[in-house]
Amino acid sequence: MSQQTNDFSKWYIDTIQKADLMDYTPVRGCIAFKPDGFEIWEHIQGEMDRRFKETGHRNAYFPMLIPESFFQKEKDHIEGFSPELPWVTEAAGEKLEERLALRPTSETMIGHLYSDWIKSYRDLPLLINQWANVFRWEKKTLPFIRTSEFLWQEGHTAHVDEEDARKETMQMLNIYKEVVENFLAIPVYDGQKTPSERFAGAVDTYSIEAMMRDGKAVQAGTSHYLGTKFAEAFDIKYLNKENKHVHVHTTSWGTSTRLIGSVIMVHGDEQGLVLPPTIAPTQVVLIPVGPWKKNPAIIEKLDEIFASLKSKGIRVRLDDSDQSPGFKFNEWELKGVPVRIELGPRDLENNQVLLKARDEENKQTVELEAVVETIENELKVMQKRLFDKAKAFRDENSHSHIDTLEQLHQHLADSEKNGTIPGWVLAGWCGDDACETNVKEETKFTTRNIPFNPPTTKHTCINCGKEAKHTVWFGRAY
Repeated sequence: MSQQTNDFSKWYIDTIQKADLMDYTPVRGCIAFKPDGFEIWEHIQGEMDRRFKETGHRNAYFPMLIPESFFQKEKDHIEGFSPELPWVTEAAGEKLEERLALRPTSETMIGHLYSDWIKSYRDLPLLINQWANVFRWEKKTLPFIRTSEFLWQEGHTAHVDEEDARKETMQMLNIYKEVVENFLAIPVYDGQKTPSERFAGAVDTYSIEAMMRDGKAVQAGTSHYLGTKFAEAFDIKYLNKENKHVHVHTTSWGTSTRLIGSVIMVHGDEQGLVLPPTIAPTQVVLIPVGPWKKNPAIIEKLDEIFASLKSKGIRVRLDDSDQSPGFKFNEWELKGVPVRIELGPRDLENNQVLLKARDEENKQTVELEAVVETIENELKVMQKRLFDKAKAFRDENSHSHIDTLEQLHQHLADSEKNGTIPGWVLAGWCGDDACETNVKEETKFTTRNIPFNPPTTKHTCINCGKEAKHTVWFGRAY
C-alpha cells in the first residue's frame, strides 16, 4: 500500500519538507515560507491580482491590530471569531486600556474607515482588495492548509444596492473558480454555503470546494454578500440621487495560502510534488548526463537551450552540480519540476535530447532544433493533463447514489473495509439545521455547498427522509 493511501498526512508533511517549501518555527502553528514555497504563492498572487485589477479593484492596506470594541458592533461576527482571536493586552510595559485583536479578517476595521470615506453615490462602488496576513488560533494545524498565521487576500467592496453587491459577489466567485481550475489545474464545485457554514455576519456565503487525493475537501475560496449588516453596525451611509442618506451594501471575498496545500494534495504522487507549469518556481530543468565534463559541447548546447527558453519567459534551471544524474533526477522530481531535459554525449551525436514530463512515466526523444517549441507545447499540454486527471479522480469519488443515512454508514464501512477513500456524497437536505448537525455528528461529513449545477437533483433528505429543499455536497474537510 502506498504512503499516500496508508498515511496521507505523513505523505503530505514529508513531501513539503523534502521539497523545501517551508520550515516550522518556535511559534505553534506558524511556519516560515522558504523561497520555493513563497514563489508558488507569488505566482498565484500575481494571477489573482491581475484579474482583480482588470475588474476595477485596487489594492490598499489596513492595520493588523483591531480594537475589541469594533468586534462588539456586529454580534454574529464576534461570536464567529472570538474562539480563534489572539489579543494584545500590553505594550511598552503598560496594560492597554482596550484589548487589540490580531486581525482574523478586516470587515470591522474597514467598515469603520468606509464610514468616513463614503459620503455620496459618486463614491460608489468602492472596490478595494488587501494582500495581508491574518491570525486564527487554530487548535489543529497543518502547514499551508490550516495555520495560526497565514497569508491571503481579502476584498472589501461597497455598493449602492443589493443588485450591484450581489453581482460583485458572484463575479469574484467566478474569478476564483477560473484561477483555481485554469491556473492551478484543480476542478471545483461552486455553490452556496448552508446557513451553519456561512461566514460570520454574512447574509449569504458562496464557495468553491476542491477534493484532495485523500477524498477530503478544501474550501478553496469564498465570496460573501454582507447586505447592510456591517453598514448598519458601522454607520456606512451615502447620499443617494434622491438626496436621502441610505446604507451601502457590502461584500467581502478571500482566498489564502491554503491553495498551495491544495495544489500539493491534488497533484502530488509517491515521488513528491507535481506542480502545474503555471506556478512552478522552476518549469524546466536541464541536466547533463554521461561523461559530460569531458565534452564541453554538452554544456554549450544546454546553455543555448537555457538562453532560448529564458527569452521565451520560461523559468529554467541548469543543474551542472557534481551530484550523479540519478540523484538530480530524484531531487527535481521531489520538487515537482514539470519538465526535465537530459543531454549526454550520445544525445549530442544524434542531435537530440530526452524530455521527461513530471507526471508521465516515459521519456520522449526530441530533436535539438525542435526542443524549445516542444517544451512550450509540453507545458501547455501538461497543464490540461493535470486538470483532466484531477477531475477524473474527483468524479470517480463523487457519489450520487446515496440517499439515506443508513446507506452513508454502509458506504463508510465499505470504504474502510476495502481501503478506499469515501470521497463526497451528493444528497438531499430538508433545510433543518438539526438534520445537518446529525449527519456531521454521526459521520463527520459536513455540508460543503449547495452546488449551482448539481449532476442530479435529490428529492428526499438524507437524514429524516422528508422532502429535500436542497441538493448538497457532503464530505469530510480540512
